Amino acid sequence: MASGVVSVAEAFERSGQDLVGRTRVVQVLRAVPGYGPARVAALMAVCGVAEKQRVGALNEQQRDRLVRALLS
Repeated sequence: MASGVVSVAEAFERSGQDLVGRTRVVQVLRAVPGYGPARVAALMAVCGVAEKQRVGALNEQQRDRLVRALLS
């Protein structure tokens, strides 16, 4: 993500893959340029995502909220 090869939406779509599904959401969001610990924590709180939640455990609504928040 930091290199721009994969977007957050694409990472969330790959949640069925073993490695991506086991990755914590916070790690994925921290890879986005411009998103540090405070900004990621605030984004996750607003979107209703727990701090230790994994990408594979996100429901559809949580994914949509995170992607929309990143695009705005």
